[in-house]
Amino acid sequence: MLVGVCDFPGSYAFPPAGYGGIERWLWAVAVGARAAGADVHLLGPGWLTDLENDWVRRPVRLEDLTTGSLAERDLRSTGYDLLVVGHEYPSLPAWTRTWNELDCDVATFQHSPVFQHADTAFDGKQSRLYCYSPEMIERYADHQPIPELAVHLGLDEEEPPAAAGHDLVWLGRIDEEKAPHIAVRAAQILGRRIQIVGPVFDEAYVRSQERLFSAGHVKWVGELGGPAKTAAIRDASVFVYTYARTYVEAGAAVFGESLRAGTPLAALTWRGGTCAEAALCDQTGVITVADPDEDDETAAELLALAIEQAEGLKHTEVQEVGMHRFDPARHFTAMSTRSC
Repeated sequence: MLVGVCDFPGSYAFPPAGYGGIERWLWAVAVGARAAGADVHLLGPGWLTDLENDWVRRPVRLEDLTTGSLAERDLRSTGYDLLVVGHEYPSLPAWTRTWNELDCDVATFQHSPVFQHADTAFDGKQSRLYCYSPEMIERYADHQPIPELAVHLGLDEEEPPAAAGHDLVWLGRIDEEKAPHIAVRAAQILGRRIQIVGPVFDEAYVRSQERLFSAGHVKWVGELGGPAKTAAIRDASVFVYTYARTYVEAGAAVFGESLRAGTPLAALTWRGGTCAEAALCDQTGVITVADPDEDDETAAELLALAIEQAEGLKHTEVQEVGMHRFDPARHFTAMSTRSC
């Protein structure tokens, strides 16, 4: 099988060193495809030039090609079996025109809970949309979504053997939608230290929670990538996961990253059918479902109980499950296979 993995215009490199959900997912698909025995071309100028030593890199984007051009004919003659792309592309006319000329399958993963697709973007066979959670499956039911857990990888983030870990860690973009202040308060209730890892996306939100975020038990780490990011997760006793009441998580990378590192999760959710429910089991994490009408303090108290329970899970078992459940080759094989 010959697979093209497409980049898109954005502010992150492919693959990114730290934050960047879709970019990390595309890299995981490329790595998984190769591990599964496929030939892989990295399409688009965004892929790091250093990759040319080990990968076939073609700096072309389908939406930039004109009908009948030499570049389009060259791409068509390559004979791709499958293109893997960001979720916007199958609804982009300029991209789908060229894709139709290539006459191959296309697969994408829904990374936004609000993006509106064209009615004809997916047929469930040649063009396929994959979604992480029951909640996302329901939101995109008109496009015949297929359930699948996304895998995300960054450069040099190979996980060493699991360790027992110490302290707590929260990782992600820092804004109101991700609600890390509830994780910080839960850690404070337990008298535990917590590391906050990730880029600040909303300075006003950080200022609004200044009293909590400046407390002595909080360590601000900033955005990490590579071995430092993996170590921050692996060296924690529990990964603490939060989000805001009205936010819908489309496909959080942190579940796979934490489980692959061997760190159990304590997750706060506000309803059933979420990504946490899809990703975790009794061996790998504890989910507490809070009533959205309750205040943050009550939610933090529930999350604190979940953290205590999660600390009883075995890190080696978490990693064993995580390596299988979030295996890039398994993920690629699932997405490259048409359903009967």
